[in-house]
Amino acid sequence: MPDKFDPYRERLVMETDTQWDAACATLDDAARQRVSLAVHEDPAAAANLEYVRTHTGFCRRITVMPDDLKRLGV
Repeated sequence: MPDKFDPYRERLVMETDTQWDAACATLDDAARQRVSLAVHEDPAAAANLEYVRTHTGFCRRITVMPDDLKRLGV
């Protein structure tokens, strides 16, 4: 279940992880890298965001969805 953007947890993010929805399988590696950087630059706009607790803080996990690709113009 996706989380809502949380400014408190954002201050404690130590890692980032990008997952890909099956509908995004056609992207090449260069496009995936650009999209991954873009969604993590603005996590509040991500369609599917999770905060995963780690021993040092949180990992921000974003699953890139077709809505994210439309928003980014990919």
